[in-house]
Amino acid sequence: MTALDYTDVVWDWNGTLLDDAWLCREIMHDQLVSRGLPGLSMERYGAIFGFPVRAYYERAGFDFSDEPFEIPAREFIDVYEARRHEAPLRREAREVLGRLREAGIRQHLLSAYSHASLQTLVNARGLSEYFATIAGISDCFAASKLDRGLELAETIAGPARRVLLVGDTDHDCEVARGMGADCMLIAAGHQSLERLQACGQPMLRSLDELC
Repeated sequence: MTALDYTDVVWDWNGTLLDDAWLCREIMHDQLVSRGLPGLSMERYGAIFGFPVRAYYERAGFDFSDEPFEIPAREFIDVYEARRHEAPLRREAREVLGRLREAGIRQHLLSAYSHASLQTLVNARGLSEYFATIAGISDCFAASKLDRGLELAETIAGPARRVLLVGDTDHDCEVARGMGADCMLIAAGHQSLERLQACGQPMLRSLDELC
């Protein structure tokens, strides 16, 4: 099956449409080094990143008995927000969005990124016209997007709706299951190929393979 076999495609943002894993790794590396902790390679980043991000911070080396999670989390967001425009869209993203729109498929954006920041960045990239729904979360701490996914599923629901979620993490797989949607994962985002293969979902080398 391809994305053209569905009535609705739900997109993840970070790591899926936006190529920002390198930026997130770089910011986290700098945070760790500034605290005298071992830095973070891209390989290790892909092996430990996940949701909720608090657990990922702990795997990276943070000890929240020394400082509360909210301090490095807010620090990360402040730097990311200042540098977010450095992260490009995936080369094929706009073309694939256009193909799906031309095929009459409704597209939705679902993210564990702050809703206000998500909307601003999508507008700045000139992508708002592609999405029937843009749904981020209410804070900057990226615990989960499952609740937002369930809300979106209710909006999409219908006897003839066939929904595909496209993401780059095992959390996307979890959200798709909760929504009753199929899932495809791109192996070029925030998690390693080995971790994504463990999800047992169809894998994409690039977004071009969707349609």
